[in-house]
Amino acid sequence: MSTPSSAPTPALVEPTKKRGPDGRVQEVSVPAFAPPVLRGSLAEIPFDNAREAPSDAVLSRKDVEGAWWDVSAEEFAAEVLAVAKGLMAEGLRAGDRVAIMARTTYEWTLLDFAAWAAGLVTVPIYPTSSAFQARWILQDSGAVACAVETKEQGRLISQERRQLGDLAHLWQFDTGAIGHLKSLGKDIPDAAVAARRATLEPDSPATLIYTSGTTGRPKGCVLTHGNFFAEVDNAIELLHPVFKSVSKDPASTLLFLPLSHVFGRMVAIGCMRARVRLGHAPSIQTEDLLADLAGFRPTFLLAIPYVLEKVYNTGRATAEKMGRASSFDRAARIAQRYGKALEAAEHGTGPGPGLGLRAARALYDPLVYRRIRAALGGKVRYVICGGSPLGRRLASFYEGAGIGIFEGYGLTETTAAHTVTPPLKPRLGTVGWPLPGTSVRIADDGEVLLRGGQVFRGYWDTERAEPVPYLLDGDWFPTGDLGALDEDGYLTITGRKKDIIITSGGKNVTPAPLEDWLRAHPLVSQCMVVGDNRSYITALITLEPDGLHHWRQMVKKQDVPLRELVHDEELRTSLQKAVDEANRLVSRAESIRKFVVLPVDFTEEKGHLTPSLKLKRDAIARDFTAEIEGLYRR
Repeated sequence: MSTPSSAPTPALVEPTKKRGPDGRVQEVSVPAFAPPVLRGSLAEIPFDNAREAPSDAVLSRKDVEGAWWDVSAEEFAAEVLAVAKGLMAEGLRAGDRVAIMARTTYEWTLLDFAAWAAGLVTVPIYPTSSAFQARWILQDSGAVACAVETKEQGRLISQERRQLGDLAHLWQFDTGAIGHLKSLGKDIPDAAVAARRATLEPDSPATLIYTSGTTGRPKGCVLTHGNFFAEVDNAIELLHPVFKSVSKDPASTLLFLPLSHVFGRMVAIGCMRARVRLGHAPSIQTEDLLADLAGFRPTFLLAIPYVLEKVYNTGRATAEKMGRASSFDRAARIAQRYGKALEAAEHGTGPGPGLGLRAARALYDPLVYRRIRAALGGKVRYVICGGSPLGRRLASFYEGAGIGIFEGYGLTETTAAHTVTPPLKPRLGTVGWPLPGTSVRIADDGEVLLRGGQVFRGYWDTERAEPVPYLLDGDWFPTGDLGALDEDGYLTITGRKKDIIITSGGKNVTPAPLEDWLRAHPLVSQCMVVGDNRSYITALITLEPDGLHHWRQMVKKQDVPLRELVHDEELRTSLQKAVDEANRLVSRAESIRKFVVLPVDFTEEKGHLTPSLKLKRDAIARDFTAEIEGLYRR
């Protein structure tokens, strides 16, 4: 099996563009940077690493006292081998599906690679899944084994076992499941595992990842070993500064997004492939995560916009408490100007930051920007951001604060990123160019179509125990997203095809730009724009707890109950200013005329959000029918 090249990164290749009948760019393609993997599987990665660089630190684990300890390539391969033997000793056969329900932990990654080494297919289940969701995934995939992290998750699966005829094994990480498997497999010869690995090829299924979906039951996306190789090998070569650190600090990342999601899983595999030190942070509670970042000190991070919004808003709230809000706002404007000037220089459309702008940035670096970087661990130089649009405002702020943003776009069906911001040629506010080896096309109705080696084989057919192809002519995958390509081939996502609102006056409205803008406000947690078959656009707004706590302190309203506070004129005035700012993005017919502030938040537990924090619009509209109707009463 080939491994990523250690040669210098290839010169940036501009996409090949094709135009439609209207003269606009309709399709863009970028040639592959990495050769295709023609044999072998992801199961070989730990053993290749152990053979080629046995002492390299490929992972780090945190002990009970909070200290991080490195795990060498040789040590990890030995653990993978031992656990793979245990899986075989339990009677699991090649091709069997094994589910994993846990937070982002070392054991998750270990079991993932061990399962592959035993010739198995892994099936992630979100740790926050309900009993119904977990049962559906286990039934549909035909999983014969399931590993959970905690006793609560163990109970949840146990209560469903009568309806899970295929499920023969249930293991629990926090009661020693890994040690149990190692002990069981001690008499299995190494050659037996090698024989299982030898049966796998790039076209073999590696995992079934169930898309959460905004409606209906989730579908299992069949991703192959070759899909992951096409994804991570090209990403490693393209994002050379991230995965092959050019600074004095070896590349490393702390993963806190769920491994149940393809985004986190892809980066974990990419780190193992590139031998980048990987740590796991199971808790995303602010205090826990900040402590883990400070202890691990990663050089890059994988994040969704919510995390970057939270860091920015927390920084501003801290400055406001210290009486320095105006200073923070000036620093933010300077960082945004600096980031945009850098972008212009890289595209040859401007001279770059001038002497005065550089001096202003230097002045605010120790006062503001260094604090932002410190919140992310102090050494972070890059962030790979995806899941939803970050927006030009925050992207330029972080660039100006000294943190390069690589914004990407993709789906479970495309093994995570299909487009990404190219190094040294960012276009803030876009999701970049096609990843090397892929193509992007805009259909006549504006839908984004994708093609490339990381596009999945199809959705899982439980009766046939194989994928059912789901591609259009020429192997194009229809994403359901709406987008546009600019003259240089950069993709911008404008919304979801099925989320388009059509007012009673026939105006088509894409809610995403308004919702993304409002969510960036410190007081706003979630926002859903409403207006289908209505005469005007309205919005449901929920409050961000940390931002609200800070606002209460500033206006001395700590004791006002939330059910009364949502009607407070001072609060509504602050939110109206945010709505007015968002409305500047759109025409009058598309603008938000009224809004209601809800005394509860949209959460996954209440059925209002998917595990990847996307709005379940139908469920929200159903549960808040009275509030929506109230917005349209004269």
